[in-house]
Parts: sequence; C-alpha cells; structure tokens
Amino acid sequence: MLPGSEPLSPRNSRVKHLREIARSRASRESEGVVLVEGAVLIGEAISAGWNVIEEFVGPEGRPVSSAPCFELSEAALERVATTSEPQPNVALVECRAPVIPVESRSVMVLDQLRDPGNVGTLIRSAEAAGLDAVVCTPGTADVFAPKTIRSSAGAVFHVPVVMLSLDDVVSRGFVVVATSSHRGMPYRSFDWQRKIAFILGNEAHGVDEGGVISEWVSIPQRGRSESLNVAMAGTLLAFALSDSLAQPK
Repeated sequence: MLPGSEPLSPRNSRVKHLREIARSRASRESEGVVLVEGAVLIGEAISAGWNVIEEFVGPEGRPVSSAPCFELSEAALERVATTSEPQPNVALVECRAPVIPVESRSVMVLDQLRDPGNVGTLIRSAEAAGLDAVVCTPGTADVFAPKTIRSSAGAVFHVPVVMLSLDDVVSRGFVVVATSSHRGMPYRSFDWQRKIAFILGNEAHGVDEGGVISEWVSIPQRGRSESLNVAMAGTLLAFALSDSLAQPK
C-alpha cells in the first residue's frame, strides 16, 4: 500500500472517471486526456515528453512516474482495465496537438481504417521506419483507444499523428500515392525520392480510385492471395520510402 493511502474501490469517482476515459473516445477528446495501461507504455509516454497527470497502481504495482499516485484495489483495477489480465499501472496522460513538421517528406496516411489493431501496428511501422508523420482521416479508428496504443507498442507517443482530410494533405504539396493490386509501378521500382504521402485505405473498400491520388504503386505477389493485410502492405511501403530517402539522389 502507498504510504498514507487507502486503495480506491470500484465505486470511487476517480475509478469511474478512469473507466469512462478508457472506453469513450468522446470523453478522451473533450478532456484532452488518454488512459495508458502498463508500466512499459507509461514509460514510453514519459520518454517522449508527454505529461503524466495522475498515476494509479494496483496491489502489485509500483509508481513509474513522478505524478500524484493513487492505489487501486484489485477489484477497481479490474474495472478500469481493458484487458483480461490487467497490468498493475495505469496513468492519465495529457494529450498533445501534434503537427506535421514543415520539412516533412515522408507521411503515411490512414484513410478510414476501422481496426484499432491495424492502426496501431501501422503507427508502429511508421515510427520504426523513421517517417515524419502519420495522418488519420476522419472515420479512422481512434489512435488513443487502449487497443491502438497497445498495438503501437508506444510508438504513438514518438511520431506525430495528425487528423487531416485528404484535401488537406494535397494542399501541403505532397505527391499522393496509393497501392493497387492491379495497377501502378512495382513499389521497389517506384521513385520514392520526393515529398510523398502514401495512402492506406479502408480494410473492406480500399482507396477511393476517383479521389486525390497522384500515382499508384503495386506490391507484386507470387502466391494465390488476392492482396496483403493493410498493415503488412503499409509496413513494406514505409520502409521502401524510408530507405529511398536515405539514399543520395
């Protein structure tokens, strides 16, 4: 037990608030906060310079931040947690308002992707490849949903993730590129050494072919599958773009 404290019960107002933040995108957005679960992910937020407002620890937990800390009973921790096996540390973290850096040349665009696991995985790939930013269009799964944060392995705290429309992306001078199973140059032969924003479309419907696309690339396949999972395709393109920009022109 933390010195001078009693564990918070499931009925405590702070516990109810944490549960609401964990489960409601509207609450997260209106309050400008996000719930981060687990010491490792809280540590990622801290290392990226995000502000931890409050931390809460279960019976087996120890604080990992310098923020005010409160102890949760086991029942309260289970009520707040979004996984079947709760981690003993949770924290309220203040959201940032990221922007695309002015000098950006490499941007991944997630256009109405619905699966938080795919969104988190793609943010992780974008950060690992060293891309400048990730853009999410309206209709894309919440980047600060607990599943998205877990799938990103904390990368969401290290790469700018911005909400913009496709028209906004075009207005910033990017060459807008999309993948197709039946058209475009193979991605390994494509000229990536430009100011590129590549779009990954909705899992069911893909990219709107009548939209703002400037150029198309394909990912050649030798097997019988019709297409790759969007997270796999996006990872291939992220590293192709990153590797190309690292080469001399």
